[in-house]
Amino acid sequence: MTGSNFFTRKITGIFLFMCLSLSLACSGQPMGESNGSQGGNSKLTGAGSTFVKPMMDKWTNEFGKLYPSVKIDYSGGGSGAGIKAIQNQTSDFGASDAAMSDDELKQAKGGEIVHIPVVLGAVVLTYNLKEVTEPLKLTPEIIADIYLGKIKKWNDEKIKKENPNAALLASDITPVFRADGSGTSDVFTDFLSKTVPEWKEKVGRTKNPQLPQGVGIGGKGNEGVMGQVKNTPNTIGYVELTFAKANNLPTALVKNAAENFVEATSETVSSAAAGMTAKMPEDLRYEITNAEGADAYPISGMVYILAYKDQKDTVKGKNLADFLWWAIHDGEKYVKELHYAPLPAELVKKTEAKINSLSNGGKSLRP
Repeated sequence: MTGSNFFTRKITGIFLFMCLSLSLACSGQPMGESNGSQGGNSKLTGAGSTFVKPMMDKWTNEFGKLYPSVKIDYSGGGSGAGIKAIQNQTSDFGASDAAMSDDELKQAKGGEIVHIPVVLGAVVLTYNLKEVTEPLKLTPEIIADIYLGKIKKWNDEKIKKENPNAALLASDITPVFRADGSGTSDVFTDFLSKTVPEWKEKVGRTKNPQLPQGVGIGGKGNEGVMGQVKNTPNTIGYVELTFAKANNLPTALVKNAAENFVEATSETVSSAAAGMTAKMPEDLRYEITNAEGADAYPISGMVYILAYKDQKDTVKGKNLADFLWWAIHDGEKYVKELHYAPLPAELVKKTEAKINSLSNGGKSLRP
């Protein structure tokens, strides 16, 4: 081999290596260990909470820009649907605003399920009252009485007492509730069960509230409730905050455990969670409603991703773990713009441990 041929082949080899490296970089595929997908082309399916759907849509879109080989399809059919999907292994993960019960966990066909908190949110009371220009103030007792059919008119004395300057008319109140199995209902009814004994006795904490006959109208999903309130005067409904904001409808100030009327914001929801984190059990199944603290919003909730601890498919399991890690770190910057609240720092650490517990055949799926 002549010196010139050797030199030509060497230069050609370097050029080909550089082209290959550039191609990999431009394709969006990680090179070496990182927090992104390592598993090549993969499709993940998730189902459940409509509460978190706007956030999931944003996250999956942004994650897909970074790692286009990983496609994540999330459909919101309600937390109850998400729990059934993960129980029956018809989706790769579920999402729920309510932690699974012991009985629900026993029905899981794929083994142990891990609860992974990803974001916090507020369940708000939104209403359609054109004459009322300032946010209504509502106590737990007023909310319960409306949904129990005891308060029937907007100018009821109990409502007027807390809102003396509001233009409340003698119009019939139409409460709107979730007609499907819902984590939003679970958060809402958990709050009322903690604060109003009559509600606890007659309805209780449930994903499917059974109201007295003839009281209210149902809507499927947060979208369904929101649509009923937006299009029907004199209605009131409970939805996730981002749905009310997106539809330019007002939200009530709700009286909290410190007896302050509090607006639902990212800050007041985070305040509720911060005061509860130390009380959470090891499996992180916990409610943050009616939290202590002067500025804690009382109808706050936590969204869980539900996943099997032992992931049967290594590629899918790796990509799911990487997506969840990205969501609670880099994905946090999108949370407040959609009117959710990020996990407090202490809860992030506990969530990291849950993500790191996802494994395949006993081997961790993350480095």
